[in-house]
Amino acid sequence: MKYLLLALTLCLIACKSTAPIAELSPTFTIDKIDEFAFGASIRAIQVVNEKTVWWAGSNGLVGHTSNGGQSWETDTLSYQGKPLHFRSISVTESAVFVLSIESPALLFKSSDKGQNWNLVYQEDHASAFYDAMQFWNSKEGIAMGDPTDGCISIIITRDGGDSWQKLPCDQLPAAADGEAAFAASNSNIALHGDQAWVVTGGAKARILHSPDKGKSWTVTQSPIKEGGQMTGIYTVDFWDTSRGIIFGGDWNKQADNLQNKATTTDGGKSWQLMADGAGPGYRSSVKYFPNGKGKAIIAVGIPGISLSLDEGNNWRDLSTESWYAASFVPGKNTCWLAGSKKIGRITWR
Repeated sequence: MKYLLLALTLCLIACKSTAPIAELSPTFTIDKIDEFAFGASIRAIQVVNEKTVWWAGSNGLVGHTSNGGQSWETDTLSYQGKPLHFRSISVTESAVFVLSIESPALLFKSSDKGQNWNLVYQEDHASAFYDAMQFWNSKEGIAMGDPTDGCISIIITRDGGDSWQKLPCDQLPAAADGEAAFAASNSNIALHGDQAWVVTGGAKARILHSPDKGKSWTVTQSPIKEGGQMTGIYTVDFWDTSRGIIFGGDWNKQADNLQNKATTTDGGKSWQLMADGAGPGYRSSVKYFPNGKGKAIIAVGIPGISLSLDEGNNWRDLSTESWYAASFVPGKNTCWLAGSKKIGRITWR
């Protein structure tokens, strides 16, 4: 079923640059932060290359640039006359996917850069609420959401996103009462090779792990703060199949920097708190620098932007400006940011 969209070209509304912000090292000097203004809360962003960036946000808005932000095209998606809210986006070599949050959960695919969209998955469960989506390759992808019927919701595609199947709970670890996930930055999932890591929060802050693209799963307890409605892991990233990082905390106590960040060196079998009681508090998106050798890490959130150059042992605050999500240009140290009614870009040299 195709949904025709109102497409328009959105010219640059606002752009500001500050340079430099901080001298970090000879190879990590920030040149500038550019900001581009939009009329949506944007919590999902994916950078394809130096010129192409896609994002999805509130009120059914989906946007992209193919010229590095000089101009933008936006689409508005609705369903049965009601606006949708997107916090998940994924871009493959041949298609773009956006996934709405609340029931009915709706997953759309476009094979023509947003000119037309097909509804490829719909879930009407009353508790459906999807938080993140990623692809291993152009054929195989995964999305995750809050528990339904006793387990975290996991849907998988093996045919390039034309069809999706929800994993039954007998193939997944049971969810604890009050365990869920946060649709804060589309980074509840990390993929590397055939592996997947999915993070949770609320009553439990745990990591679900699959070594085989979602065919089998185990679960590991993390040391991240848990037990409250807004506590737990908000974001995960892996540098390779061994080294990874989780970040989060308590959304209601965002300055609290205890039990909110941890790393693993064994593929997620065990996790160790880092800089506990030091460094940044709550952050909703964490990413390794593509050229940072597994040492340089950026963490962004409502309280601001922080950076570590030593695998998370020490941190420096770069900005107190609020952002939700981060995505790097593949192979480059240019990072795009998503926030409330804005897209940003940080360039290092």
